[in-house]
Amino acid sequence: MTIATLAITLTFVLIPLVLSKALHLQLGKDVLIATVRAIVQLLIIGYILTFVFDGQHIAYIIAMILLMITAATLNARKKGRRIDGITWKIACTFVLIEAIVMSILIGFHVIPATAQYIIPLSGMAIGNAMVMTILFLNRFTAEVAAHQDQIELVLSLGGTPKQAVHRQLMHAMKASMLPTIESQKTIGLVQLPGMMSGQIIAGADPMQAVLFQLLVQFMLMTTTSIACVFLGFLSYPTLFNDRMQMVANKFKHI
Repeated sequence: MTIATLAITLTFVLIPLVLSKALHLQLGKDVLIATVRAIVQLLIIGYILTFVFDGQHIAYIIAMILLMITAATLNARKKGRRIDGITWKIACTFVLIEAIVMSILIGFHVIPATAQYIIPLSGMAIGNAMVMTILFLNRFTAEVAAHQDQIELVLSLGGTPKQAVHRQLMHAMKASMLPTIESQKTIGLVQLPGMMSGQIIAGADPMQAVLFQLLVQFMLMTTTSIACVFLGFLSYPTLFNDRMQMVANKFKHI
């Protein structure tokens, strides 16, 4: 694909702009910002990855992974601002996910320990974990705000913070994990995922592309579950003080 043919694809950007203008959705600015950021960020990362792939130095790989974790953490923490220490909790979650995923993939020789494999798969794992983290934090804070009276009732009857918030925590985890599970049920029937499609377009054997896509799908299932469960159990204790009382004022304006 050339720059000229890529410019033609900007037609896909014009369609949502026209629809937003016609229906007064006021999304035109957001669409333009998203488009410009995507172009700039991807061009920059393209040059960086070329440098990293040519160098094949472990320090470059680690730096890229840390950059992805930092960017994902800063983006996801906005949804958990009512939870104390949410930044380091999210960062720890992403580091744990990266450690588990790469330990399995490299430890069992599923992929070679090269930048061409580690960085793209790390990006998929961390990116998916970021989305799941945002979904979880949105749902969890909403659940706590909506059932604050029930939580305080359980506490008043002698229940622990874990018992008081258990139902809301489980509901948030389940709701956050369901999109990934449901998407995996229809993969190959309703959608051909990006990695698989990209490999096929690049000329790879379709069966090899399918095998790599299955690897990604199984990996994403793990990142989803770890992101929701680990972050959930890190987050709920900060909703209560040392006397096992709920810090209710954090959720008054949700």
